Amino acid sequence: MKRKLSLICSLFLFSVGLAGQTVYKFQNPDLPVEERVNDLVGHLTLEEKISQMMNNAPAIERLGIPAYNWWNECLHGVARSPYPVTSFPQAIAMAATWDTKSVYQMAEYASDEGRAIYHDAARKGTPGIFRGLTYWSPNINIFRDPRWGRGQETYGEDPYLTAAIGVAFVKGLQGDDPVYLKSSACAKHYAVHSGPEWNRHTYNAEVSNHDLWDTYLPAFRELVVDAKVTGVMCAYNSFFEQPCCGNDLLMMDILRNQWKFDGYVTSDCGAIEDFYNTHNTHEDAAEASADAVLHGTDCECGNGAYRALADAIVRGLITEEQVDVSLKKLFEIRFRLGMFDPDDRVPYSDIPISVLECDAHKAHALKMARQSIVLLKNEKQLLPLDMNKIKKIAVVGPNADDKSVLLANYYGYPSCVTTVLEGIKGKVGDQVEVIYEKGVNLTDDFIFTSAYDDDLFSYDGQQGFKADYYQNTQWKGSPGLSRQEKNVDYQWGDGQEIGSSIITRQMSAVWTTVFKPERTGEICFELKADDMADLYIDGVKQNKVGNINSYYPLNAEKGKSYLMEIHYVQHADNAEIKFDMGTLRKADYRQTASSVKDADVVVFVGGLSAKVEGEEMKVEIDGFKRGDRTSISIPVVQQNLLKELYATGKPVIFILMTGSAVGLEWESEHLPAILNAWYGGQAGGQAIADVLFGDYNPSGRLPLTFYKNVNDLPDFEDYSMKNRTYRYFTGIPVYPFGYGLSYTDFQYNTIKVQPSLDKLSVKVTAEVSNVGKYEGEEVVQLYVSNPRDFVTPIRALKGFRRINLKPGESQMVEFVLTSKELSVVDVAGNFVPMKGEVQISLGGGQPSEETIKNRQCVWKSIMR
Repeated sequence: MKRKLSLICSLFLFSVGLAGQTVYKFQNPDLPVEERVNDLVGHLTLEEKISQMMNNAPAIERLGIPAYNWWNECLHGVARSPYPVTSFPQAIAMAATWDTKSVYQMAEYASDEGRAIYHDAARKGTPGIFRGLTYWSPNINIFRDPRWGRGQETYGEDPYLTAAIGVAFVKGLQGDDPVYLKSSACAKHYAVHSGPEWNRHTYNAEVSNHDLWDTYLPAFRELVVDAKVTGVMCAYNSFFEQPCCGNDLLMMDILRNQWKFDGYVTSDCGAIEDFYNTHNTHEDAAEASADAVLHGTDCECGNGAYRALADAIVRGLITEEQVDVSLKKLFEIRFRLGMFDPDDRVPYSDIPISVLECDAHKAHALKMARQSIVLLKNEKQLLPLDMNKIKKIAVVGPNADDKSVLLANYYGYPSCVTTVLEGIKGKVGDQVEVIYEKGVNLTDDFIFTSAYDDDLFSYDGQQGFKADYYQNTQWKGSPGLSRQEKNVDYQWGDGQEIGSSIITRQMSAVWTTVFKPERTGEICFELKADDMADLYIDGVKQNKVGNINSYYPLNAEKGKSYLMEIHYVQHADNAEIKFDMGTLRKADYRQTASSVKDADVVVFVGGLSAKVEGEEMKVEIDGFKRGDRTSISIPVVQQNLLKELYATGKPVIFILMTGSAVGLEWESEHLPAILNAWYGGQAGGQAIADVLFGDYNPSGRLPLTFYKNVNDLPDFEDYSMKNRTYRYFTGIPVYPFGYGLSYTDFQYNTIKVQPSLDKLSVKVTAEVSNVGKYEGEEVVQLYVSNPRDFVTPIRALKGFRRINLKPGESQMVEFVLTSKELSVVDVAGNFVPMKGEVQISLGGGQPSEETIKNRQCVWKSIMR
């Protein structure tokens, strides 16, 4: 009775309001969300409704509705924020941990930081893009082809592993409060989408029903049906001649009708414009927007194609009531996030800003970086290194002292990033001499050595640069901000304030200085920028050398003055620019090898970086095409240097940094030790040093198949799964999915398989023993195979568990295979029970003659 009276009083107060102030039902936190949403939408004009269906939704001041930008990213930590944040390992590295508990904890920590940023920005009156609580993560597309540049954002090639990691991420991000969402996760890119990047706006994917339901949809289903993800992003490409954001089968039949998804759907950014600009399936924005909304695409990320919804209503293509359906879904998310309620009602509103980069978060970033490292080869137990037996270590390679490679893409800015060189130096201290030679660039053979001198640059009698900033991307009109700056070296998050009048979004800048060289001869300027940047000398635009880094040589004359201008444009995302001066030379592989030949061991740190693999990039050089790869080998210049280092006769340890599978044909045959360290986040360098010197026993496992070369692969644009991934690949890889070595040895005793009385489930058990000398973690993997008269996987992962064992310790592991795991997908896309012989294996990787012989895997066949 008291609860009823309290509710009546509350309703009375909200209906009366304060003197002179209108109070609406939607502002009453005691009312059901559905009633509040209906009330709010009922007060909106058509123009206001449409404005709220675009990612940058403006404020509606007459109703007290604040502005909100739906676009935020949290792929491996809060991204693109002007606040300092914790950067965890890239998504593919998180998959390599095979640890759902660690992923859950990472997502929970990231959502803590996101909540702190959101509330701090709201209280300061600085909301905007990349400060909201709707994160467009995770990316659960299947990494079907290693050439795809965005595969680094995924959890690998396997539907089961992808689903398990994705579910943990979503649950950690969204929280478990019965009323409020901690934040909103978004499963992307729905659904048949994994490259190429260069034609994603025009490509039409077509797959069999078997591949659709066996490979491309399972992870999305798990996140939607089981994890209750609140957001889904539809992809750019078409699927059977219909754009994904307006697709009958994907959007209406499967997502809304079969899976009963009741969250919101956002388009990928610009995808609605693709309907009429590139797919040519619709005449104009009105037709495209109406069709997208009718298919359940509630929010448009882009340039405002949804503004044409008003015209679409006039033309009878859609009704206002149908628009309301999508609008209500969007506001329901905002209400569930507590955006219209007092802070004292929202359990996450008091997370302090001090949580950013707190000790627990930094410790977890290090833990995950360690867990993700995969030991691919360790000939004659070269690793771990013994500092008592080593006097000098040579660290070589383009990624050895590069902080950016560790942050990958979709990243935020931590206060401190530890490179591999720094990690090794910090580990050995004064006990071991460390020498460093970059040796070669990532993809070219230029070597730049900085020799920057502040005294050589001045403007109007003052040291440094005159900086002019514009709140547009064409340097139009008068600068919004002009000031003198000592140098040009910046990292800004998207939307960060520069001074009081410029934010880093859709902005441009010009830095002007006069350079007076102190000697005659060739010098070189280096310009690093995330977006477009050009160097002008005496009014002439300079031509760069180098295919990734931008170098500008100049034959300077002592005593001469050179007027220099740096023109920079930033459209979106992080804003980064750095200007440097020094010398440039061509790499000399033999000289580099000779300079390190007296070292006891050589650590080569190379591979790839997000500079060459990523989302729809401009890079088109040998081996790379607009974000994707045309070769899966490491760049030729790195191979050349590695061969010279190998020729010295000194042991060479290859630290591979990559977001995707690499061929490694020559490397795996010749080099004694290889560590795959991915893009390890802010603590990546420390984690690598910990593994190198045995302070951490490597335990990562590959979430991808490492093929020999591109000849192993079908055509990139072929979405059929035939001969793709470990589930269907019939060749011999360099390193298989699930593979990873340890400094210790694990053995498996006899497997036991016990069907339930109704034979609907099967219990699988085995004993795992650490028979080596080191404490270590084993990733126990369960695979099932059921050959049929229709296509089924060669084998498929159906369970995994990460366990820790001390030397001599044993542990029983147990899995229960339910009817879900004991099913296969037939040609029609239906899940049918396994029949006949079912092969079940349990081990530290896939079953093979070698793993079974060495008791690293046990297996058994049963009849069903």
